[in-house]
Amino acid sequence: MNGFLTGVTIFITIIMLIPFYRLVAGPTIFDRMLGAGVIGSKTLVLLTLVGFLYGRADMFIDIVIAYSLLNFIGVIAAAKLLERKGLEP
Repeated sequence: MNGFLTGVTIFITIIMLIPFYRLVAGPTIFDRMLGAGVIGSKTLVLLTLVGFLYGRADMFIDIVIAYSLLNFIGVIAAAKLLERKGLEP
């Protein structure tokens, strides 16, 4: 079971490079926000898998909940900032 979880963790880490490209080379600010949001969401799954690998899922779930709240608040703050500046898609 640990081999499977390790493989999935490595796969998700490699998959995180695709939205990282969108974050760096996105033509608009909205593409970059979307890339950052996807990276944040994949990080939640990655932290959960690492928790299962170490056998301390309860501790890592608490970290995931705190990180997801920070991710959500960051996206809302960025959206409010862009709304004030008048940038629309």
